[in-house]
Amino acid sequence: MTMNHKKLAAEALSWQCDPAQFEFASTAELPPLEGTIGQDRAVTAIEFGLGIRDGGFNLFVLGEPGSGRSSTIRKLLNRRAADEPVPDDWCYLNDFKETGRAVCLRLPTGRGKELQKEMEALVTRLAEEIPKVFESKEYEQQKGQIAAAYQEKHRQLFERLEAEANRNRFVLQRSVSGLVLVPTKGGQPLSQQEYEELSDEEREGLDRSGSELQEHLAEVMRQVRDQEKEMRAETTKMEKELLLYAIGHLFEDLEARYGEHAQVLEHFADCKKDLLDRIDEFRPSEGPTLAIPGLKQLSQEPSFDRYRVNLFIDNSELTGAPVVYEANPTYFNVFGRLEHVIQMGNAITNFTMIKPGALHRANGGYLILDCREVLINVFTYEALKRSIRKREIRIEDMAEQFRLIATVSLKPQPVPLDCKIILIGTPQLYYLLYQFDQDFRKYFKVKADFDRMMKNTWENVQQYALFVASKCREESLRHFAPSGVARLVEYSARLIEDQGRLSSRFLDIADLIREASHYTERHGHELVGAEQVELAIEARIYRSNKVEERIQEFIEDGTLLVDTQGAVVGQVNGLSVYMLGDYSFGKPSRVTVRTFLGKGGMINIEREVKLSGPSHDKGVLILSGFFGERFAQDKPLAVAASICFEQSYGGVDGDSASSTELYGLLSSLSGLPIRQGIAVTGSVNQRGQIQPIGGVNEKIEGFYAVCKAFGLNGEQGVMIPVQNVKNLMLKPEVITAVREGRFHIWAVTTIDEGIEILTGVPAGEWQAGGSWPEGSVNALVDQRLRQMAEALHKFGAGKEGEK
Repeated sequence: MTMNHKKLAAEALSWQCDPAQFEFASTAELPPLEGTIGQDRAVTAIEFGLGIRDGGFNLFVLGEPGSGRSSTIRKLLNRRAADEPVPDDWCYLNDFKETGRAVCLRLPTGRGKELQKEMEALVTRLAEEIPKVFESKEYEQQKGQIAAAYQEKHRQLFERLEAEANRNRFVLQRSVSGLVLVPTKGGQPLSQQEYEELSDEEREGLDRSGSELQEHLAEVMRQVRDQEKEMRAETTKMEKELLLYAIGHLFEDLEARYGEHAQVLEHFADCKKDLLDRIDEFRPSEGPTLAIPGLKQLSQEPSFDRYRVNLFIDNSELTGAPVVYEANPTYFNVFGRLEHVIQMGNAITNFTMIKPGALHRANGGYLILDCREVLINVFTYEALKRSIRKREIRIEDMAEQFRLIATVSLKPQPVPLDCKIILIGTPQLYYLLYQFDQDFRKYFKVKADFDRMMKNTWENVQQYALFVASKCREESLRHFAPSGVARLVEYSARLIEDQGRLSSRFLDIADLIREASHYTERHGHELVGAEQVELAIEARIYRSNKVEERIQEFIEDGTLLVDTQGAVVGQVNGLSVYMLGDYSFGKPSRVTVRTFLGKGGMINIEREVKLSGPSHDKGVLILSGFFGERFAQDKPLAVAASICFEQSYGGVDGDSASSTELYGLLSSLSGLPIRQGIAVTGSVNQRGQIQPIGGVNEKIEGFYAVCKAFGLNGEQGVMIPVQNVKNLMLKPEVITAVREGRFHIWAVTTIDEGIEILTGVPAGEWQAGGSWPEGSVNALVDQRLRQMAEALHKFGAGKEGEK
């Protein structure tokens, strides 16, 4: 019986991209690529998320790295932001009403820089004008007049007191302790002896008069002190008036320019009030300053820094809404910081040291963050959600939470938040956050899912050509000929293992463009053709396939046992894929099956020694269901089977070998040998239907390499599930061998089709009479299982008889 009808033609083994469909001689003729290739669903979601202004509709852009997530979102944002208004400027001002706070000020675009420059000029003028006030003749004259007026008042008070004292035979004298009243006689002060010689009556009169005069003296001294206070107050008032007169015109000009900004006018008023309140600091100091040897003296000049403006966010250079990408989203990089300077061993800060973060710079626009980086930086994710919830950006010193002692720190007023936040991450991160963080689904409601593949259509192939042209133009690479683009597109289909789809991992495609350009330039060609792309592909494989070649050497020298000729009962060549990070390849593995009398069922040796994964174990257990449904309807299964991957010392997972194991079981039970020149892959269900698997190209090419090494005899090949035909993108060498009849590929849908190819014996179909066709595989298996059941029954009966 021939099975040629199941063989695949060479044309079905790969999809070929026709270079004739391109209407250019070189990609240099093509315009740059606009938009994104094959991501319509994601782009639609992004446009929706950007269009809705609600604070919870932030975006999470998910996809595999290299799928164009970042470049696409940046292109869309830059194009959209260019047509949006430039956001306002933000400044921080000193809060004169409450110590330890800073006030944020919102100004139209460009006015923040103007205000900062004008306040800098004001500070310079204040530093120049205020000292002049206290050095002017007018100031000295008015101060002198006030002092003279009060000196005259003091003189009059003391003259009246002295006249009264003289009338009562006393005189005022100055001493170390101040003014004292001394009694007199004949106009001369009395000595202590003369006072003692007075009569009692005279002494009592003097004492009485002295007490009254002492009270008058105390009252005069009180009046003098009150007048000195009045003099100082009048002097201060005069100084303030002079100061206000000297600086008033400086503020008048500013007030006229910022008349429509009430908060700015209020700040100007606070500045003027603070200047007048600091009059004592501006007055020239009297007397020398105490100098401590060896200690650098701090400047005694009054500071005007508190009147400056901290231009926090300056958007004057923008032409649209800001688009900010923060590559290192630490807490301070995103939310801003309070800087400090060390003075005399203390950390000092003020409102001019408030620095913005990425969220401030993106306010009024868009902020792009890498989700993984956000999550690994302490505090950032929770603070981000808090900012979205409260719609404000608060600058805090996070170290306060870990200090044992609270310290005085600046508390800047929070800035209102109006920003669309875009997180970029893998699907795993998105679904983990969605499941375990209730806030995530509240604040990131828009999911833009970037697919790793796209449909293989004429339009997308043309877009690929535009991508190649853009990449060559951007990086000054050699441009591609149509044949080079065609081979590149074929490689893209190979990456995704689907003839009807192309890869969206443009990171890999861009790398291949660069590598092909490198070889083209090195060989002195002007355009990249199919030959140079093929060279780049082969060079990439050569750099990564050391392990593959080593395993191939082990097979060739007989260290690993693989047969490619002859036929053996219960032995099948299964196909495995080795995954080594950036490179995967296929190699055959010998699968052996032994059956014997018993009730143990299927013994998976890999599972028994804990070398198999759950998917592989499931595939083996499915075999029991297949045998039970097909052969155990009229008799019990009295068979035990041992299944083993020979010379396998690492882990085995996946169910792609389940059909291979089933073929081995059928061969062992029927006694029919299996052709060793055919390798098998495919999973199976309990009904015996073959199911698709992954890595079909690597598996076929791996077995082809082994057969080629031992010699192709025209009878060798690989048997694959029919569903995997669309995944075939084989190397030209394999396709040529199939076309010439030196190698074959069969596509099967059921176990029966496969066992016919492997044994050359018809599988047989269940007949209406309740039996299998004589000599068919199923008949031989059923016959053997019946014999084993009867043998087990007789053995059990004999045991009973002995008892």
